[in-house]
Amino acid sequence: MIEIIPNWHPVFVHFTVALLIIAAAIHLLSRFLPNGELANQLTIAARWNLWIGVGFTLLTVAAGWYAYSTVAHDAPSHIAMTEHRNWAMATFALFLVVAGWEYYLSRRGKSKNWLFTGLLVIAAGLLLSTAWHGGELVYRYGLGVMSMPKPEGPDRAHEHGEDHGVMPVQGEDALHEDGAGTAPRETGHTHAPGSPPHED
Repeated sequence: MIEIIPNWHPVFVHFTVALLIIAAAIHLLSRFLPNGELANQLTIAARWNLWIGVGFTLLTVAAGWYAYSTVAHDAPSHIAMTEHRNWAMATFALFLVVAGWEYYLSRRGKSKNWLFTGLLVIAAGLLLSTAWHGGELVYRYGLGVMSMPKPEGPDRAHEHGEDHGVMPVQGEDALHEDGAGTAPRETGHTHAPGSPPHED
């Protein structure tokens, strides 16, 4: 497996979110158009996005379940993982119902009513909430990510200020200089080697 990817869940989940949200948006848009060629084409596009999205969701759920069982975590992140999993399973179940209903209607040649549209929009809302909880796991709890390199040696200490996040042109141990090019810039706080990470 690729070194920076602990599992394939982050890969598949983007297809799930994109395809299913597009399916809901296109179908909702088609409901406000008069019956005609454009509305018909949008309905077909929404149908294929829904079916392909559900197919990718099968892979997403399988990879997510594997991640839930294998990714290293602590007690607080375990609670967050469980909440994300519960949202995901409820959302997946609802999309299966919607996809099955859509297949039934298409096979019978029946048009979709507002109840179907409302259920699809609700499912899309649940999906967005599930995705938000998944983002929390990565960006708040740091699950499934590689840690930043630990500083080594006194020359690895660095200063943060206005230029935080900008790589010095002269190298790692170059000092930031002010407009005159003579005095070091006062840049707020400094982290010595081995100090714990911070939140800016």
